[in-house]
Amino acid sequence: MSDPSETSPVRILHLEDSRVDHTLVKFALQRGQMHHEITLVDTMSDFQRELATGRHDLVLADYHLPGFTGLDAWAHQKSMAADLPFVILSGAIGEEAAVDAMHLGISDYLLKDNMPRLTHVIERALEVSQTRRAKARADARLAESRQRLAELTEHLQVSIEQERADIAREIHDDIGGSLAAVKLDLALLARRAEDAETRRRLEGSLEMLQHALGASQRIMMNLRPPILDQGLVAAVQWLAAGFERRSNVRVHVRRSSDQLDVPRDVQLVAYRTAQEALTNISKHAPETTGVEIDLSDREGVLTLEVSDNGQGMEDDALMKAKSFGLLGLNERAAKVGGWLDVSSSPRGTSIILSVPLPSDEDGTPSIIDLLDDQSNFV
Repeated sequence: MSDPSETSPVRILHLEDSRVDHTLVKFALQRGQMHHEITLVDTMSDFQRELATGRHDLVLADYHLPGFTGLDAWAHQKSMAADLPFVILSGAIGEEAAVDAMHLGISDYLLKDNMPRLTHVIERALEVSQTRRAKARADARLAESRQRLAELTEHLQVSIEQERADIAREIHDDIGGSLAAVKLDLALLARRAEDAETRRRLEGSLEMLQHALGASQRIMMNLRPPILDQGLVAAVQWLAAGFERRSNVRVHVRRSSDQLDVPRDVQLVAYRTAQEALTNISKHAPETTGVEIDLSDREGVLTLEVSDNGQGMEDDALMKAKSFGLLGLNERAAKVGGWLDVSSSPRGTSIILSVPLPSDEDGTPSIIDLLDDQSNFV
């Protein structure tokens, strides 16, 4: 057991109008071997002055005082945002008043005829207070960490979209341009070739070159589709048509109108959501025979729902290691003020993106706005 003299004293602000009771408190603390410093005040003004100094660790207050009560003192302490344990010590507090005091946030209460327990009550109040403060600090650090993580996620999304735009531009300008030039030269040579074998080989090379051009266009469109410039409906229909062509799975797109008035950053989030949902279907639901896509901006909310008739997802699918696709979509949705819902059953899976739409533009630059100057591929 450590020597009490080696620890910092507990600084107690004692609100009490009886000098005798104050003496009894000091005696109880001494018998309990609590290293302490105690300051006596008996008026509200003195209490307010002492509390404002910030020198105290705990308030010990009588319940009945001349002209006010211990609860009045507690209310003042709360108004000053002074985070101190507050213990009621009284000889005449009823059970109902004690319960009400605890509901208000009083740390504890003790009857004066039970003074030997005073040290224990104070120690417990201090321990609870320290635990609460530690939790508050941990919660604050956690909130700060989450905020920084959200900011990092946003930065990474912008960086990813910028990198996609840069790569797509290079494919369009460099690879696409070079392949187109080679195609023209080979076509010219094929027309002028007199030898049948040479012509046959040139025509075969032209077919492979056309395949390479198609692949480069497809990759470029996946990286940063210019079709988004034609609107979200056209972009989603293009995605659906490509998926249907590659997978032989029927895709039906329903929309509330042919043109949706949607902010450009929300368009990108919705497009990536549809893209990820279709990718998940091709990877994880090969038994799917039909996909439904609903796109609506009714009631001021953009809603995108992608549903399949596959066998559904496992209950822990979202918690699996490296399962970042849908988690990333959640972050994207949150950044534009929306949310993502995933529901799954043995009859299939639905991914629903919901984003409240602004009544009018606020002029804030979006991710696509930041990329537009460098991503004109048409």
